[in-house]
Amino acid sequence: METILHTANSRGIAQHGWLYSRHTFSFADYYNPERMQFGALRVLNDDTVAPGMGFSAHPHRNMEIISIPLYGDLHHKDNTGRDAIIKENDVQIMSAGNGIVHSETNANHNRQVKFLQIWVIPKELNIEPRYQQITLDQDALLNQLKTIAAPNNPNALWINQDAWFSMGKFSKDTTLTYTLNNKDYGVYIFMIEGSAQINNFTLNKRDALGVTATNTIPLNIQAGAQILLIEVPMVA
Repeated sequence: METILHTANSRGIAQHGWLYSRHTFSFADYYNPERMQFGALRVLNDDTVAPGMGFSAHPHRNMEIISIPLYGDLHHKDNTGRDAIIKENDVQIMSAGNGIVHSETNANHNRQVKFLQIWVIPKELNIEPRYQQITLDQDALLNQLKTIAAPNNPNALWINQDAWFSMGKFSKDTTLTYTLNNKDYGVYIFMIEGSAQINNFTLNKRDALGVTATNTIPLNIQAGAQILLIEVPMVA
């Protein structure tokens, strides 16, 4: 098993008044040649947006973009006519494909929205843009890992890549094992909340660990934790 640790405080910082963001990988004005991506995982931004503010209409192309609100609600609009609210406990995926223009703003005027914006390099280029959104069953996430995005799971969001997103929320100390779908892939483990012990590393809130060269990953997860695992090809 090979690992790479990215602590919460080592991430890039962007402060724009209405936006406070921590960048796990190089993004916009944050550039770190040692933090370009983890395999096909290109962006993991931890965004906080002020009430009523947000990202105005802007284009994307050939990227799988996943938005996970952690607190508050996002308002999504795009040039395909889609106009939707992504609520806390929802997950959205947008395949930018051959080109899409969208905006994401804080749907609330009385509180911040906090969300994860994640980009995955696609498997097929120039597909027709697509959008999908689901509400996560909170009971299904309790004290176990639930697949929330996959290329081959009818109960999860479809993603244009051989990538699997799994999430869990833990009300008690839990030991479990994650088995990779492909032994040649890697898994990026991101602690949304709480703490866990993984391969002699202790991860705390917003810490992350990239894991490669293994078939299985043992996880010792503490009560109160929320965890996200992203399995991706290591050659994008």
